[in-house]
Amino acid sequence: MTSTAHHATPPLRDFVDAFGRLLDTQPDEPRILDEGAALLRTLVARDDWLPDAFAQPDPDRYQQFLLHVDADARFSVVSFVWGPGQATPVHNHTVWGLIGMLRGSEFSQPWRLQDDGRAVPDGEALRLDPGQVEAVSPRIGDVHRVHNAYTDRVSISIHVYGADIGTVRRHTYPAEGGRKSFISGYTAPRTLP
Repeated sequence: MTSTAHHATPPLRDFVDAFGRLLDTQPDEPRILDEGAALLRTLVARDDWLPDAFAQPDPDRYQQFLLHVDADARFSVVSFVWGPGQATPVHNHTVWGLIGMLRGSEFSQPWRLQDDGRAVPDGEALRLDPGQVEAVSPRIGDVHRVHNAYTDRVSISIHVYGADIGTVRRHTYPAEGGRKSFISGYTAPRTLP
């Protein structure tokens, strides 16, 4: 049994069904990230399926709209809507994740934690353009900072996580060091005229 936003379109339903079938085989994480990335690339290869209510920016902060959560919380699907120049803090996920670029572009800068607990950039930022997919997890690298590549337009990415990500206790890593716990929750879609 699954729960999907009431505006689910055929491409999203097909993706959710295929991802659920993949997880039904009880794959290991490398297979989830590999085969799941292929499924997500297919979903974000076309930009005609995301309902407008789940694509609305906010002038003050990025938006995180829930598109689907598996009834057993095996995975969730979220649209991230980035207003011009918006960015996340440095943060982790604690579970595997896939990020697929649907519209616009974003940069994902990996960070690593030093022995003293301070987070520092780790290599070059990866630019994601439409159709491209990136993976994160505690096994392969789980701390990053993401920002809209554009200062004059909205960008949208579709994220898939190995849990109901809006309910997971995670952490941000302030510049002064240490970490702060947070639970992201979800943005409620606005009713459009």
